[in-house]
Amino acid sequence: MNRKQRKTLEALFADPVRANIAWVDIISLLGALGAQISQGRGSRIRVALHGVRATFHEPHPEKEAGKKTVANLREFLNDAGEGP
Repeated sequence: MNRKQRKTLEALFADPVRANIAWVDIISLLGALGAQISQGRGSRIRVALHGVRATFHEPHPEKEAGKKTVANLREFLNDAGEGP
């Protein structure tokens, strides 16, 4: 995991929940953690990490994840054992 991915992980777990994290940075982080990422229907992104599966909606037309998505990612990463 490089420095930018580490900063993205810290941003995901920052309080209060942030809504300005770039989606491409999140996908980069998930890849660095070893997650399997696949495109679902429409804007759905399927992610599997350490046996934990989740589906997220890629933000559009914005390029940043919203607070709800960040909160869901936080829960997903905790369930997969990947905290800050």
